[in-house]
Amino acid sequence: MKHLVLIAFIFLTSCAQKGQVPTSLQREPTLQPNPMVLELNELQPLDGPVMTVGVYEFSDKTGQRKPADNIANLSSAVTQGAEAWVIDALLQAGNGTWFEVVERVGMDHVIKERQLIRNTRDNYEKENATPLKPMKFAGLLVEGGIVGYDSNIETGGNGAMYLGIGTAVEYRVDTVTVAMRLVSVSTGRVLISVATEKTIASYRQGANAFKFFDLGTEALEIETGYSVNEPTNYAVRQAIESAVIEVIIQGEKQGLWKFKKDKTSSS
Repeated sequence: MKHLVLIAFIFLTSCAQKGQVPTSLQREPTLQPNPMVLELNELQPLDGPVMTVGVYEFSDKTGQRKPADNIANLSSAVTQGAEAWVIDALLQAGNGTWFEVVERVGMDHVIKERQLIRNTRDNYEKENATPLKPMKFAGLLVEGGIVGYDSNIETGGNGAMYLGIGTAVEYRVDTVTVAMRLVSVSTGRVLISVATEKTIASYRQGANAFKFFDLGTEALEIETGYSVNEPTNYAVRQAIESAVIEVIIQGEKQGLWKFKKDKTSSS
């Protein structure tokens, strides 16, 4: 019987090796890559001048909280600062040949800093104060937000146990939905509206052994396991970048702009 326990312990230990994560927790901060950086950079350049775009906010409109069992979780399910990913995706499009993004999220800070510069110049340069250049305005606005977060749209798993020893595998799929629209500042007309969806996969595997010895006077219980959860922030960013790509493609189809043709293709 003890040999059986030893075999079970070795089996469970080998299953748990994938779940050993202390070294990963000690990693130094790293630069987070764009999920779709290749797709963004490989977009054909714009045939015309770079378009100036403003992004005021790209908020979470779902109101969803992080899934939790038996507790009231106050943490939001998705990021509250998604406009950072929108701005980054716009700047990456076509290796920076499509959009010039002007600061609007921190507009108050820009105005305060400009006022500080103006006051300082007036105090020290007097009538010879150097005037500030006018702020650049945007001809287009990117609006929208995270409009959907659905949990447990697909769940499943399998397991088996024999003589108190067994394994189990479970998985869960969530989805996040992003809506984005391009608005003309001069007319207020919505030029393009798109929506993208990204799945978020979670996976858990575990093993356990439960056995009684000596006529029920002694009990042995061993459990081990690990889980893998796709980062929600990564999924949101990928959905946003996909939306930016779709906006560019839809605009070309509607004749709002044109892709610059390669010399090789034109010849």
